Amino acid sequence: MTHYMVERHLPQITPDELAAAALRAKNTTMEMSREGTPIRYLRSIFVPGEDKCICLFEGPTVESVEEANRRANIPFERVVEALHIASEDLD
Repeated sequence: MTHYMVERHLPQITPDELAAAALRAKNTTMEMSREGTPIRYLRSIFVPGEDKCICLFEGPTVESVEEANRRANIPFERVVEALHIASEDLD
């Protein structure tokens, strides 16, 4: 499955609002998977000083990730394919 990076600009978002958005992303992707689109929300990184948020999803297409974010009602600037390398993947 391909990884996708979602870029967001979230000015004045509170930690509680950020957590609620992440939960919506998780629940929406679980629902979409049950409907037949295999997609997962993986994680988010927020940079408070810049009001920027980067989220990582796993899914079949850019369009499916965009749809998940629209359905979860989370604004985004762009969605691009990304390479995800975790420390546990390295020897």
